Amino acid sequence: MTRFSWLDYTIFGAYLAASVGIGLASARGTKSLGDYFLAGRGMGSVVVGMSILAALFSGISYLAGPAEVYKNGFAFGYVIIAFFIATPFTTLWMLPKFYQSRFFTAYQFLEERFSLPVRLLASGLFIVRVSLWLAAATYAPALALEKVTGLPLSVTILASGILTTVYTACGGMRAVIWTDVMQLLVLFGGQLLIVIVALGKIPGGLGGVWDTAVADGRFNLSFSFSLAERVNFWAVLVAASFLHLVQMATDQVSVQRYLTAGSLKESQRSLWIKLWLVLPVLALFYGTGLVLYAFYKTHGDPLAAGLIQKEDQILPFFVVTQLPAGLPGLLIAAIYAASMSTISAGLNSLASATVIDFKQRLSHGPERTALQQVANARWITVGYGVLVILLAFSVAKMPGNLVESVNTVIGLIGGPLLGLFFLGMFTTRATARGALLGCLAGFVSLVTLYLYQTGAFTAQKPAMLVSFIWFSFFGCVITMGVGLLTSGRSVPR
Repeated sequence: MTRFSWLDYTIFGAYLAASVGIGLASARGTKSLGDYFLAGRGMGSVVVGMSILAALFSGISYLAGPAEVYKNGFAFGYVIIAFFIATPFTTLWMLPKFYQSRFFTAYQFLEERFSLPVRLLASGLFIVRVSLWLAAATYAPALALEKVTGLPLSVTILASGILTTVYTACGGMRAVIWTDVMQLLVLFGGQLLIVIVALGKIPGGLGGVWDTAVADGRFNLSFSFSLAERVNFWAVLVAASFLHLVQMATDQVSVQRYLTAGSLKESQRSLWIKLWLVLPVLALFYGTGLVLYAFYKTHGDPLAAGLIQKEDQILPFFVVTQLPAGLPGLLIAAIYAASMSTISAGLNSLASATVIDFKQRLSHGPERTALQQVANARWITVGYGVLVILLAFSVAKMPGNLVESVNTVIGLIGGPLLGLFFLGMFTTRATARGALLGCLAGFVSLVTLYLYQTGAFTAQKPAMLVSFIWFSFFGCVITMGVGLLTSGRSVPR
């Protein structure tokens, strides 16, 4: 099945070497934690916007977007609409809260508003969620590529994990941002190339794809009010808005990038740029699923034929079986581009949360020099890189497809986190006690619901009560409701 040639391996290797080279070059001039974690707060809005977008597009996104549409139709692709709600909300009402005190991490706001325990809880939940997310973002693409290219799972995990850890540890946020820009261009260009090649082999080209999608109801979207329905109009409008807000407004991976801009105005501009960039990128990613559906309806479904085991392998299968020598190496590099962007962004943000929220805040030892602090941050980054690699090897089975798995993890922990920030930013009554109890209630409620729906408490798997896409919404609502009810008094703002 594999068609990887020496040219493919050469192109693939050259891309990995270029990523490491950029990271090492970015290490020059890093003299303080402000340089290492926030790139000296001097990045332009266009670069920051591209970096934010790249950081949220993991290898999972690259594989899962087309696979989701290939199997289930374009319904989930309508989450694009929710960005027009989440982006203005974050830009106008939440981002100024982070900028007003020149924070390093999103969770410093929670201490200023509530207390140190609330800050540590939120930062700890972020560390747990992102560690799991990075493990999945490392493992899932490696598994998919192993099945269709023959590249051993251990080689792909170690290659992406070690190389990304090296350039992230050396170059810090500057390395992360500039490799993000390169990787965004590679993954977008790679996806566009796949579409062009596929359209040339589909009767009627783009018109044929449209006709096939319309005839088979691939654009259909239910208007049911059922929470159990996997995806419907209300889910992509309301629930997806909360899902986006988790990543845009509570996630250190995103917030840290906002803070690299030179001013609040520049940071806000970067979010508007990111909004207009995300539209063509997501349209292309989800649209690729429609193109592959039309292609394999004509040429035979490899999933039905047993040539691949899961729909998540459909994109790399097309790449290695349909593209001429050299292009598979470039396209597999694009998948790695997405994975490495996510890993580098996550490692740097994990290190910043650990250093700023825990080590510096709780340390009572002698003050270290700026260079010693940077060296320490680099070693913490390496430690998280090793942890993510080990977790990636320990991932044995992911329930559902990649879209469901990743968004479930985001919702279970991110929903209560979003509730914490809403309590702090938009209420005056909430207290530290209420915030802690609300977050605990939101998290426990969601985990209990998830375990029930997976059949952990019953002999047989029960009927679905709530779709995975609603977890962020309910986590936020429960956290806010319990938080307000258990807050004993009003507090000044």
